[in-house]
Amino acid sequence: MPGAEFGFELRVCAWAEAHWEPAASDSRVLVARQLGTQRRRWDTVVVEADPAGLRERAAFGARELDPELRSLAERAPAEWTYYRDALPDPGYPWRYVREAIHRASARGVLDERKRGNRIEIRRIAPYPEWVRRVVAVENKPDLDASAARALSDQLERDVALSLADEVWVATEADATSALVAEMPVSAGVLTVAEDADVSVAWHPRSLDPDGTGVRVTEHGDPTTFEYVSPAEKRETRARIAERAYGRGWRSYVETMRADCRTFDLARGPDGYVPYCHAKGREQTAAECSGSCASFAPEPPAWRQKEWPIAGGPGKTVKRLLAERRRRRRPGLE
Repeated sequence: MPGAEFGFELRVCAWAEAHWEPAASDSRVLVARQLGTQRRRWDTVVVEADPAGLRERAAFGARELDPELRSLAERAPAEWTYYRDALPDPGYPWRYVREAIHRASARGVLDERKRGNRIEIRRIAPYPEWVRRVVAVENKPDLDASAARALSDQLERDVALSLADEVWVATEADATSALVAEMPVSAGVLTVAEDADVSVAWHPRSLDPDGTGVRVTEHGDPTTFEYVSPAEKRETRARIAERAYGRGWRSYVETMRADCRTFDLARGPDGYVPYCHAKGREQTAAECSGSCASFAPEPPAWRQKEWPIAGGPGKTVKRLLAERRRRRRPGLE
């Protein structure tokens, strides 16, 4: 069925948000989708967070902090200080640092003031160490032996790099011993039934994100690879965690036409998934666009319930999903 993998991905995200059991029983769970690096993008990412640190992270707002803003949040001093004295030499012109400071100040990430000709900065709060573990899940609903062999190579790369603490595969297929045998022994396997009941077919091994990783650059004879330092891995994990914080798995609605009169949300066992009445089924994010032949904008009367414009089912859908996303991020106003 068209969109089956997209719908499956959303169901895995919803299940993980509701039922994931983190390594530390008091950890809070954030779930996002389609995150990673330029070389590798994971279908589902589960971030296990320290509860106190997660609440402190809210001081910097609901949006993700890109590396520039996060670096400023981490390094901004407790007291007003000339920015060149507070920050390390960036190795490039300071004017770019000033631009980042202005952007951070506009976002409320730090305080900025000008005294004479000097720009001074001060932190609004210490940036917390809020991430405990990062778990990656590859979603393959129709996994068979052939697809498992093809996926095995990518999973072996994930294990060798050890950017995530754990690597999993989620599938609707019957995870027989032969199918599990095609997977790297360090990767876990989740079986998702039609009623969204999830069971563990194979438990993963914990990886070492704090150690040096191995990035396979080319399989062949010989196989070429490069080492990845713990510092680079920590930076990459921090970027992924920030993206997960800002986006969450419900961000799909931001690229879909929720303002179409045929757009709706269907309630699943653990969360809502998009549904198109014109197609009579779930649709993908790529299908749900202004170029869709069935796209029918909401009548203006649906949107003129309040001022400023806040009415209409499309606005309601976005508010509903945004509110559910905010619930997972305590401390946000």
